[in-house]
Amino acid sequence: MRAAARAAALEASYARWHRAEEIERDPILWARRYADPLDREVAGLIAALTAFGRIQQILDNVARAVAPMGEHPAQWLRHIGDRGLRAHCMGWRHRWATAEELAELMAAARGVAREWGSLGAAWSAVRRPEDRDAHDTLRRWIALFDAHGLSRDNSLAPRPERGSACKRWHLYLRWMIRCDDVDPGGWADAPARLLYPLDTHIHRFARAHGFTRRRAADLRTAREITARFRQIDPADPVRFDFSLIRHGIARGS
Repeated sequence: MRAAARAAALEASYARWHRAEEIERDPILWARRYADPLDREVAGLIAALTAFGRIQQILDNVARAVAPMGEHPAQWLRHIGDRGLRAHCMGWRHRWATAEELAELMAAARGVAREWGSLGAAWSAVRRPEDRDAHDTLRRWIALFDAHGLSRDNSLAPRPERGSACKRWHLYLRWMIRCDDVDPGGWADAPARLLYPLDTHIHRFARAHGFTRRRAADLRTAREITARFRQIDPADPVRFDFSLIRHGIARGS
C-alpha cells in the first residue's frame, strides 16, 4: 500500500472507531469517569497498569481497585494510611499481579503526589528539553516512584531501563497527555512526544504495513513504529492507537 493510501485508510479507521461510545469496553473508561484531573490520574494509573489479559478480567479488577475509592480517588489516596491501603487491596489479584504489588504501587503514587502535589506536576518537574521523547522522561518519573517504595520487581510496573517498550506506562501517558473524545488529558505536555503503547495489534499492523521489520516488541521497535506514524501526523503520532486497536478487536485479529 502506498503512503497516501495508507494514510487515507488510517484516517478512515480513525473516523470510524475513535469515538467516545467505543470506550465502554476499554479500561480508559476509568480515566474518563472523573472530571478532576487529580482523580483521573490516580484512577487512570491503576487502570492502565492493569491493562493486560482478557478485557472483562481487566475491567472487573480495575473496578475492584478503583470503585471503593469513591468520587475523589486522589483525596482518598492522599489521606489513607499504609494499614488502610493493605486492607483496601486485600484479596485483589490480576493474573500474576498480587494485592501486595497493588498496595505498593498505590503507596508509591501517594508518596509522589504528596511530594509534588500531583503525579502530573511530578511529570512536568522531571521533563527536560533534551529528552528525545516521553520515554526519556518516563525513566526519571518512575524513579520518583522508586524513591517512595516501588520495587523493581513489581509486576504492575514495567521497567524502562530494561529496554522494555513499557506498553502500559505509555498507554497511561497517552490517556493523560492527549485530550479529545477518547483520551481525557489533564497533563501539560505535547502529544508529539508520545510513543505508541506497543501491544499485539499495533505490532502486527506495523509489521504488515512495513512500519517495522522487527519481531521484538521492545523500545527500539516502539520508537521505530512511532517515527513512521510521525510522518503521517507529526504533532500527534499516536492518535491512531485507539482506533487501530478497536478495529483489530472488531475484526478478531
